[in-house]
Amino acid sequence: MKSFHRAAAAIAALAASLAFPQEFPARPVTFVVPFAAGSATDQLARALGQSVTADTKQSVVVDNKPGASGFLAAQYVAKANADGYTVLITTNTTHAANEHLYKQLPYDPVKDFAPVTLLGKGGQIMIVNLKVPATTVKEFIALAKKEPGKLSFGSGSSSSRIAGELFQQMAGVQLLHVPYKSNPLAVTDLLGGQIDMMITDNATGLPQLKGGKVRALGMSSLKRSPLAPEVPTIDEAGVKGYEMSYWFAAYVPAKTPPAVVKRLHDLLVAATKSTSAKNFYESTGTEPLASTPDELAKFQAAEALKWGRIIKAANIQPE
Repeated sequence: MKSFHRAAAAIAALAASLAFPQEFPARPVTFVVPFAAGSATDQLARALGQSVTADTKQSVVVDNKPGASGFLAAQYVAKANADGYTVLITTNTTHAANEHLYKQLPYDPVKDFAPVTLLGKGGQIMIVNLKVPATTVKEFIALAKKEPGKLSFGSGSSSSRIAGELFQQMAGVQLLHVPYKSNPLAVTDLLGGQIDMMITDNATGLPQLKGGKVRALGMSSLKRSPLAPEVPTIDEAGVKGYEMSYWFAAYVPAKTPPAVVKRLHDLLVAATKSTSAKNFYESTGTEPLASTPDELAKFQAAEALKWGRIIKAANIQPE
């Protein structure tokens, strides 16, 4: 009789485990974003959220937790309940670069998270305040060499910061770095003349260029963007070999049940093909990208090594 009850309990548990992913989500899901509203990551999270809501009939709340180079958001998700209802929509900032930029992290980018899927990859744009008397990358380099340390660059993400640091290294110039909680905040100061230059994601920089509020000097990718074909790449503009891209991915807390991770994976991969996401990808020049959780884990490991090499070569000392 006991063996019968054990078998019945095992069958019931199996049925529950199979049913649970189909029932997930049974309540609203929160997408936590490490950057401010209006940032590229925020825009993508909201576009994906629309699709997930349409598919599941459950609302998706986007919770922006900017600041501390993504620490606040990453730490929050790492400590959240491992039930799939708290998802980190993030970038290489929290999961590839930070471990090389800081001596101590309040989270472990590998042990504290279960990878879900890659979400996209994109390039950045080098923009300057209209008062900066440089119309090309070469002219900007000449200005910087004339007065080392006088020209400044802002950054609100690791992608933006390392792009600026790599530019200094490869162009042989010295600039003053000014950190911000997010790229949109840095752009605001760029427009106000508080900083001279920044290399930011296209989602943040292109609208300012189209509005005639900034001057674009170059693209960080090796190919020109179809959204601004008149802007040369930094590589072709004189800094040979220069390239700095960024990527988006989704993670949940470690120990989230595999069935829930798979359900989230399927929902997010479908979301990358939705109309709202396509509008984001096309308007920002971002390449749609999806992966299995294992593929994301391997990609993250390779990216962490790459970012580590760039940061070390740029002689950036961990804070």
